[in-house]
Parts: sequence; C-alpha cells; structure tokens
Amino acid sequence: MSLDPINLYDYEERARMVIPHNDWDTIEAGAMDMFTTRRNRTAFEALTLRPRFLRDIGDVDISTTMLGEEISLPVFICPAGSHLKAHPDGELATVRGAGMSNTLMMLSTGSNYSMEEVSEAATGPLWFQLYHRGYDLTEMLVHRAEEAGFKAICLTVDTPAPSPKERDLRNNYQRTHELANFRGVDRPQSEISGTDETPGWQVSRTIPLTWSELEWLRGLTSLPLVLKGIRTAEDAHIAVESGVNGIQVSTHGGRQLDMTMGAIEMVPEIVEAAKGQAEIYVDSGVRRGSDVIKALALGVTAVGIGRPLFWGLAVNGAEGVHGVLELLREEVNRAMAYCGQTSVKDLESNLINIPNDWGPNRMAP
Repeated sequence: MSLDPINLYDYEERARMVIPHNDWDTIEAGAMDMFTTRRNRTAFEALTLRPRFLRDIGDVDISTTMLGEEISLPVFICPAGSHLKAHPDGELATVRGAGMSNTLMMLSTGSNYSMEEVSEAATGPLWFQLYHRGYDLTEMLVHRAEEAGFKAICLTVDTPAPSPKERDLRNNYQRTHELANFRGVDRPQSEISGTDETPGWQVSRTIPLTWSELEWLRGLTSLPLVLKGIRTAEDAHIAVESGVNGIQVSTHGGRQLDMTMGAIEMVPEIVEAAKGQAEIYVDSGVRRGSDVIKALALGVTAVGIGRPLFWGLAVNGAEGVHGVLELLREEVNRAMAYCGQTSVKDLESNLINIPNDWGPNRMAP
C-alpha cells in the first residue's frame, strides 16, 4: 500500500500519472522558455530563514484575515480556469477542499462550474477573479458575484495580449470544457475566453483595460477591489492612489510573460510603494511552508497556490485539495516554531536573509 503524500511534490508526481498528457502540459506550461516559471522557485530559494531558539512556542497562531475574511492559515486557493482538467467535480471539489481547511478560494472567470454553483458548495469565503470582457459582460459578472455572496472582486491586469504556450501549440491543444459563467450568453467564444482559454488564442478585447476603467468598476459594486498581476512599485503606487483594497503580486505562474523576475522578488518594492494602504498577497512558485513564512516576512498578508490545487484535485478530489493545504499548514507551523514565532500577524523583523541585490534600486539606469 502506497503512503499518503508527504509533501506537495508527492502530489505533483502522482497527478502527472493520472492527468492526460495534453492536459498535464497545459497545467504545467509556462510562457516561451519558462524562465520566469523556474525563477519563481529559485527566487524563493534565494531567501533563507534566520532561526531563533529557546523561546516558548507552545501556542502558535497561523490564522489571519484577508480584507476581514478569516482564514485558518495564510494560504489561499488562486484563481485558475478549467478545474475539470483534473477532476470531474472541478471547482466544486476545489471549494469543498478549501472549506475543509477553512481558507479562501478565488474563483476564476474561466471556471467550468458557475459562480452560483460554486457558492452553493462553499463553506469558506469566496472571491471572484474577473477578466474584463467589455462593459456589459463585466457588469453582468460583477453583479452576479455580489449576489452570489462573493466577498471581493479580484481583477486580473497582467494579460493584455494572448500568450500561447509552446507546449500547447505543439500538442494542438483544444479547450473543450464549458465556461460555465457564460452559460446561455450568446457571444462568440473569442469574447468570453481568457488569454489562453480559446483554441488558437483568438481572443478579442472589446474594451481596453486601463487605469481609467477602475473608477467605473468600483462604481458597479460595494465589494472590495483587488488587482492581480501588479509587478512594479510604479504600478503599485498608481493602484493605491486609485483606491484599490489589495494587490496580488503575481507572474501568472510564468504563464503569460517570460523573462521577468520571480513574483517574490517583486514584493519588497510593492510593499514599500503601497505604504500600508492596501493588503499585499503573492502567488507563483509557492511549494513549501517556509515559502509562506518568507513571503509574510516581506510584508505579505497571505500567499496563493495555483498548480498544486490541480495536483490535489487529480489525486483525490476535494480531499486532495484539503491534503495539499494541510501539508502546507504543517510546514508553516514547523517553520514558525523553528523561527521562534507565535503569530503570523506579528512576525519579528530580520526573520529572513535577503540577497544583497534585492531592492527597488536594482533597475538599470
């Protein structure tokens, strides 16, 4: 009898054996040479912990909040489309797994189950990830999300153009699952698909997404607004000046633009630029509980996982998603103990060693 997975890489290895080849390639693929996908990991590995001992760590609290929503560990489920690639219950299984671990799930615009169906299955907080689809479709999505009980709108801003994955092109990969949030909407596939959700990546953009759209978007809803994909201090400054409530630092898992820094490398300058006026989150490359502590030590409120949710789904549905989260919980608790910390909301300074070349002044003159 095989042992249960003991880390996220065990889930990855088992998922690779059960997910069909072409689906596996599209889940794992990054853009072009996949430099950024790899750098997301090496950047986390460049940060090292500074352990502190001889402290009372009998009562460690790793619970936190995201814009007031309580979660039992500082890890949430990132938005990702088409969970049916990994399990027949798709996003319904994912949200149940997140609920089992008492944490938050962000639902993708490109989900295979509708936001209403996912909300009905949820026991934890939900945020809705929004791709701007033009004024009428975006307004429809935002109003439905608010009515369905979602607690925030997370607008993806880092997909200005289609970015075909070379693995998908080589496989002639076709996306066949329904985009359930557009069920019954009489629009061409190119208008409702995201930048990598439609065959041939023929994606139309009815309305360009610029900073000027944020005021209109905020006028649609009383829900908090989070921007996903901000990567520079300059854009973070504009974001907080525009009144956003949160910034999710993300490289989209390296799936859109190659040859950038890893997401965690971008965090210090964005935290500095935000000056506490917005919560900061990060995703891309998180695989260990120590990664979570490193991100929190840099000023992040919580971290998101993307590819690992597919691994958990493929291995054991909702229980697999729950299993992935619980392994991270165990590792976060262990890292906290070794660093002599008792609360993720009140970490000491100087908890990590930061490479000398990290910082806002490393750009070329």
